[in-house]
Amino acid sequence: MSTHAQVHSGIQATIAAHAQAQDDGRVDDMVALYWPDGVVEIPGFKTLEGTDAIRAAFSQPGWQPDPAKPQRHVVTNTVLTEWNDRTAKATSDVIMLKNDGVGWSVAIVARYHDQFEVSGERWLLRRRSDEYIGFQP
Repeated sequence: MSTHAQVHSGIQATIAAHAQAQDDGRVDDMVALYWPDGVVEIPGFKTLEGTDAIRAAFSQPGWQPDPAKPQRHVVTNTVLTEWNDRTAKATSDVIMLKNDGVGWSVAIVARYHDQFEVSGERWLLRRRSDEYIGFQP
């Protein structure tokens, strides 16, 4: 049986890999962290169902990071709300920083509500629901 610490560590590794891949524009690496039938819910957008839909959305202009204006998702305060050896739910606070070429500023303050299922040695996302607390276009 997995311990709380083992599950939490695995979940945090997936969340961190997702943030770095998203910020670097590595869509395929990000999508690889989802189950094939994974779901992403982002306020103001159509629910993305399946990795093909997730890949298509995050590959669009405007969803891809601009190399001249880098971004960073800073994810913290990850709390496991439910967990066992196969599945887990977690909430995390996230701040997205953007650099406009002059300096860094907060663009988004949000909370992730994630559902995971283990696949081999990795925890993959079944569902991510974003909850925006603050947003600056």
